[in-house]
Amino acid sequence: MDDRDKTPKDSETVLMALDQISQTIDVMTSVVGRLRTYVQEEAASAGKQPNLQEEMRPDRVLH
Repeated sequence: MDDRDKTPKDSETVLMALDQISQTIDVMTSVVGRLRTYVQEEAASAGKQPNLQEEMRPDRVLH
């Protein structure tokens, strides 16, 4: 087997892995969104909502 025979299989494996990673990210994004909503609702019902929308904006980068 030479490198030319191996490349399509490698590409297929990489593409499948990337697809799985993308699906995982989609699921985790959904989970985070649901958790965010839950926390916001809990804070609102407890009367402790000090501008959570600003604190939890999606584009905020934490380091």
